Amino acid sequence: MELKYIYWQEDTHFLGYLEEFPDYWTQGESLEDLKAHLLDLHKDLSSGEIPHVRRAGTLVVA
Repeated sequence: MELKYIYWQEDTHFLGYLEEFPDYWTQGESLEDLKAHLLDLHKDLSSGEIPHVRRAGTLVVA
């Protein structure tokens, strides 16, 4: 499985979010730390235990 994410650096921290869940941001002290937090975030958001999670989707128009 691949997860696409968006990230950027602000000062000494890296911030980012998963494309599927753009409303839920996280941060890390390094890019590797951010990736670990993003994996944890995906686990939490896709588990079904958190109600009313917002997701982004793709709509195919013919």
